[in-house]
Amino acid sequence: MGRYEESYAEFKRAIRLDPHNTYTYATFGFVCYLTRRYDEAIDHFKKSLELDPGIGQAYCGLGWAYTYKSMNDAAIEAVSKALELSPRASLFLGFLGEVHAAAGHQDEAQKILDRLQELSKTQYVSPHFVGRIYLTLGKKDEALTWLETAYRERAALMALLKTDPRFDELRPHPRFQDLMRRMNFP
Repeated sequence: MGRYEESYAEFKRAIRLDPHNTYTYATFGFVCYLTRRYDEAIDHFKKSLELDPGIGQAYCGLGWAYTYKSMNDAAIEAVSKALELSPRASLFLGFLGEVHAAAGHQDEAQKILDRLQELSKTQYVSPHFVGRIYLTLGKKDEALTWLETAYRERAALMALLKTDPRFDELRPHPRFQDLMRRMNFP
């Protein structure tokens, strides 16, 4: 909902109460990512991984934050590690496609889109991930089509549509604004 300062205060409190909870740091990292505090996000993801180097979500978040710092090689390495930890996670595969697209590796991003399409024949692949890759490749119409599908399927990560920096360039687009309205975001 964009109530960042309240969220920020609650995470600070949670860390004071349980300074060794790796998931608190990882989740706080995502909040920092959503608030565009990328350096803080990186710090929280790294702290999470110090406590437990097996947290794929922290590697994934680290990759996203690195992408926004134009640290593309580090982003690819981090999300690749997330995928290595959970090789069947289409979520991490989708995000790997996104960071490759952000790095300008269009061929690799397209290969991952093809893999996601193949994977969707045997397991659920969120159209939200596919939309993110297309958007990062600069294909806004395709991205919006996939986000519409994600909306119809009630894809979980659509809840972050209002705040996720990945979608900043779509915010003025009438189709995106209509989607936000239908999702009842203020």
